[in-house]
Amino acid sequence: MADIYHDQKILRDRVLPADLILNHSCYRPAMRRLDPPHGTYVHICGTDIVRDQNGTLLVLEDNARTPSGVSYVIENRNLMQRAFPDLLKGIALRPVENYGLMLAAALAEVAPAACETPCIVLLSPGIYNSAYFEHVFLAREMGVPLVEGRDLFEADDHVYMRTTGGPSRVDVIYRRIDDDFLDPEAFRPDSMLGVPGIMRACRAGNLTLANAVGTGIADDKAVYAYMPRIIRYYLDQEPILSNVETSICREPAALRYTLDHLASLVVKPVGEAGGYGITIGPLASRQELEECRAKLLADPANYISQPCIMLSVAPTLVDGGVAPRHVDLRPFAVTGKETRVLPGGLTRVALREGSLIVNSSQGGGSKDTWVLE
Repeated sequence: MADIYHDQKILRDRVLPADLILNHSCYRPAMRRLDPPHGTYVHICGTDIVRDQNGTLLVLEDNARTPSGVSYVIENRNLMQRAFPDLLKGIALRPVENYGLMLAAALAEVAPAACETPCIVLLSPGIYNSAYFEHVFLAREMGVPLVEGRDLFEADDHVYMRTTGGPSRVDVIYRRIDDDFLDPEAFRPDSMLGVPGIMRACRAGNLTLANAVGTGIADDKAVYAYMPRIIRYYLDQEPILSNVETSICREPAALRYTLDHLASLVVKPVGEAGGYGITIGPLASRQELEECRAKLLADPANYISQPCIMLSVAPTLVDGGVAPRHVDLRPFAVTGKETRVLPGGLTRVALREGSLIVNSSQGGGSKDTWVLE
């Protein structure tokens, strides 16, 4: 992120195609030459990990914009402790309940330098957002105000919160609003969710946004395919976990391969999240495959394809008893001055029999995940 928004060495050295980044809808010129505290752009990262049919752990995708789901991690543990207290005795289970405090501490570390006691708020789109439960939950766990755009305003390159005692300066915003809607002056002028002038305060060094604006280029599914090369370029090391083999359909040979093997591949749009727009070849109807083919031909740069990974399964309580269901794991890494990883994570479950889509927005569930001392 720092290189992309500063010297762009990785583009000049052609490790990444320049047009892939600079023409990307998530690339934000407003972030050029902006230096966030401690160089931290991705304060909360959720990395989806799967185990394939051979038992190999693979990185499925990165979530570096506004990863969700950590509230389920904590609530699942609370439910387990209430329902099965005897089961948890004496096994030295590492806690996840302190996530809110861990996140608040990390965000305090990245506050503007002049702040002794930084004011942190969680910015939500409001009650009609599908993740509003999590916004309320996390604000309570962190001990910070939950605000909407209308509760904030910018003045003299600072952001203030409206309170019953008058304006109160805000130093760090944990934002759960997409870039496009964050600042109608800098991005979409028709946005009613954001705060006009918020980017001015950010560029002036008087406000920290978590995650930073423009992080969408880091979790783009086409950029994901280059991640092993990116790791080698910056660190001169091999990735500890491998990627799923990925074909980038913007490349002619990869597009031909994808079209020729459509019935056996998973095709994903590069900018979508939540399991939307995915075509799973082995499970798709002939009509769905033809619709996917038409989309690929119309806009190949918007898609990648991967082999269909038979995700590992876990015993799951369903109607009629216990049955195997496919799962993946999303651990959460929180970064301020340094990175802390939650000792657990969100294990997502595809509740429908035979389904490989674990996203909660597509009918998936979740499980408590144990890490022992």
